Amino acid sequence: MNESKLRQAFSETLNIPLDMVNDELEYNTIKQWDSIAHMALIAAIEQTFDILMETDDIINMSSYAKAKEIVGKYVVALS
Repeated sequence: MNESKLRQAFSETLNIPLDMVNDELEYNTIKQWDSIAHMALIAAIEQTFDILMETDDIINMSSYAKAKEIVGKYVVALS
C-alpha cells in the first residue's frame, strides 16, 4: 500500500509515532518537522517512491495531506 509507505517515511524521517502521521500534521507545527527535516523527508519520499519531485512541489509540501496529493501526481495510486 503506497499510503502506508508514505506514512512510514514520515514516521521514520521525523522520528514520530505512526499515529501522529495524519492529515492534520503540518510543517513547523511539531519541532521534529523543521526545514532540515523537511529536506530529509523529501529525500526519503523520493527514494521510497523512486521519484524526483519538482521544486514547486517540494516548497508546497506543507502538510501530510498535501504530501499525499503531491506524491499522487507521481505515483498512480496511494491506496
